[in-house]
Amino acid sequence: MTARGLPRHGAGMALALALNGLVFVPLLPGLVWALGPSLSRAVWQALLANPQWPQALRATLVSSLLGTLLACLIAGALATRLYPSRSWQRLQQRLPLFLAMPHAAFAVGLFFLIAPSGWLARAAAHFLSWSSPPDWVTVQDPLGLSLALALALKESWFLLWVLAAVLGEQAMTRQMAVARSLGYNTAQTWRLILWPQLLLRLGWPVAAAFAYSLSVVDMAIILGPGTPPTLAVLTWHWLSDPDAQLQAQGSAASLALLGLFLACAALTYAVWRATQHGHAYPTGRRSATSRQPWPWQILLFGTGYAVLAVLAVWSVAQRWFFPALWPDALTLDIWRNASWTPFWTTLWLAAAASLLCLPIVLIWLEWGPQRLNAALYVPLIIPTLPLVAAQYAALLHLGLDTTPLALVWSHLLWVLPYMLLTLVGAYRAFDARLMTSARALGCSRLQACLRVKWPVLLRPMLASWAVGFAVSVAQYLPTLFAGGGRFETVTTEAVALSAGGSRQVLAAQSLLQVALPLAAFALATALARVHSHNRQGLR
Repeated sequence: MTARGLPRHGAGMALALALNGLVFVPLLPGLVWALGPSLSRAVWQALLANPQWPQALRATLVSSLLGTLLACLIAGALATRLYPSRSWQRLQQRLPLFLAMPHAAFAVGLFFLIAPSGWLARAAAHFLSWSSPPDWVTVQDPLGLSLALALALKESWFLLWVLAAVLGEQAMTRQMAVARSLGYNTAQTWRLILWPQLLLRLGWPVAAAFAYSLSVVDMAIILGPGTPPTLAVLTWHWLSDPDAQLQAQGSAASLALLGLFLACAALTYAVWRATQHGHAYPTGRRSATSRQPWPWQILLFGTGYAVLAVLAVWSVAQRWFFPALWPDALTLDIWRNASWTPFWTTLWLAAAASLLCLPIVLIWLEWGPQRLNAALYVPLIIPTLPLVAAQYAALLHLGLDTTPLALVWSHLLWVLPYMLLTLVGAYRAFDARLMTSARALGCSRLQACLRVKWPVLLRPMLASWAVGFAVSVAQYLPTLFAGGGRFETVTTEAVALSAGGSRQVLAAQSLLQVALPLAAFALATALARVHSHNRQGLR
């Protein structure tokens, strides 16, 4: 780099650090303000003595651990069975639809499927001659098994997306081809060659899935357990209480969630290290056949399509009594009379958050210190509640709570890392020789980015924007805390209606939750096609 380029690069790095600092730095004093009251022995004694604590802790551990484990098993079984066949390509084509489905919308649809009066019970009623919903209507599901099932299915799509990105690398394809040419079957190739490499790279995504499972509130409210709820829901109730003692108890519970995550992560890493040291060297035995795993693909995508179908039917159902499989009458009155305020609020909020994050991500990837990328991923791999509490405390001290600016800023903390995670792979794979040629022709670094690099990377940039838009639509806790309950989004409205509102209205709001991210992905795809219609190398 020339001497003239040094200050420009230094200014670019300073700008990258400053922009990211606006998103992350206010959290530091916020953590002190929010979690400081919990650093008292009396607060922890009150928390541990609370009669809801043991059952809430048990439900949290069962739902989060079981959900994450099942998600890993489903994603691993599908990758082992399908990669690198055409079925694996078709699976990747379906993933954007289900990745775009917010967690709350998926939980509502799954509830409509597995509830005592849901589609599954209605289908069974025709064979078992049930005239009323079955007895499991009284079951409270104290261990959160329904929540674990929902988390397993939803997070398995995320892990499959990560696996698809890693398996798309040429090194993995070559290693698979070499192993198969040496006589190893698919299962042996995965067990002996691919999984030992992939497990370490999947550590952070699995940690992100587990952290989300520990602190999920919207899905836990919809699917239960109810009384007592999971520890995350209990913590949210305490943090929202006007009583200062209960707020301090909620702060302590937030730290407890963080401690649970760190303890489980450390234990998992220790087990992984122990198995690595004790792993025997391959014997070299070949097997001509592979065992066929259970058809997880049918369960995974069949449930996803059934969720969308039941939401669509409930949104136009006029009367639908048990045990009828189909409504007695269909109507569009729900859509005609629906309140569109949550829809428009969600639209401008998600658009603002994602459009603000896109230039920040580009500036960071071009000029920022890449060794600090891991620091930007922190919000993805630790429980949400401590961060939300810190955001709210910072906004209160700044006098910005319940403002649109506070609402947008609260979403940036999660939108930014996801967009960075989506775009960093394509950015690193960019052919640096193109930038060298542009600089040799007299372009500055910024001009080379604007005229060469970013136009070439427009497709992954648009995909990153769509992911950020979907992440913003799905945010529940940041919207409640930063907005002070004054901003209704489709997500907050769906969770509120799940507590006892009209099923038809609930289904309509959940479908709007799905429609917004899908529209963003469709727009990103259309813009990328328009940009590359006469550029074959960019297709």
